[in-house]
Amino acid sequence: MKKHVVLYKKLSPELLARLQAEAQVTFVDTTGPEGRERLRQALPQAHGLLGASLKLDANLLAGASQLQAVSSVSVGVDNYDLAYLKQRGIVLTNTPDVLTQTTADTGFALVLAAARRVVELATLVRNGEWTKNIGPAQFGTDVHGKTLGIIGMGRIGEALAQRGHFGFDMPIIYNSHSPKPAVDQRFNARHVSLDSLLQQADFVCLTLPLTAETEKLIGARQFALMRPGSIFINISRGKVVDEAALINALQSRQIRAAGLDVFEREPLDPHSPLLQLDNVVATPHIGSATEETREAMARCAVDNMIAALRGETPPNRVQ
Repeated sequence: MKKHVVLYKKLSPELLARLQAEAQVTFVDTTGPEGRERLRQALPQAHGLLGASLKLDANLLAGASQLQAVSSVSVGVDNYDLAYLKQRGIVLTNTPDVLTQTTADTGFALVLAAARRVVELATLVRNGEWTKNIGPAQFGTDVHGKTLGIIGMGRIGEALAQRGHFGFDMPIIYNSHSPKPAVDQRFNARHVSLDSLLQQADFVCLTLPLTAETEKLIGARQFALMRPGSIFINISRGKVVDEAALINALQSRQIRAAGLDVFEREPLDPHSPLLQLDNVVATPHIGSATEETREAMARCAVDNMIAALRGETPPNRVQ
């Protein structure tokens, strides 16, 4: 008898057929206020769970008595209670690599948009307010040749460094648990302390995961260390940043601008002060949101699930 997979993220027809060839599949729509309860009701039959963007805690999973594997269509695993899954012997997988380049593209798009005030000035044109040549009050700042500081030198950090170093002749400095000689050599980069990075960088880019160690890593003290003309970019997780401190730094012009793809709470509250600031470029967590990359992530998640259900080691096992 086929094992049962509860799917809480839609798959393309091709990938759905591939998963159905290996397992009985039930799709659960988790949107709306009753979505979590619908998932809860489907869990007792689940040997596998495949989806993303939903908090799977011990309370929810307690009813999944047959659960063997969780396949997340994401790189980050902060939506999962890792200790609980490990205690129960439930395999957890994710989808690294396939979204690296696309997310780095998003990061550099935010660098350019925030530096050149693209959204603000495009809105001016769209609103019919471009009546004369722009002057110093609307000038942006250069990107080429400026110092790019990357906090978290994993796959995405390296891809961001590649764009800055080879595309824009930017000196690269970075902070991570330890130096990475290959990164230093390839990009002529320097490993520095977090405080040094904040003090030296023209662009401060977050690319590290959310963990107990990194939650609210960047707060009032860190923003105070940054240069007044610096630009802050976050493509990691919103909770790595103390959002109130960020808002204060932007409102007071303690830093020049920010490009943000992630927030403490998502979707972002439409009344958030961030949306009232002309020195903020805000996007709706689009880091990997291209047709090609999302399909590649889903394919990777299906591969992981099939391997786990067969008792094999999944290609991207987290634990």
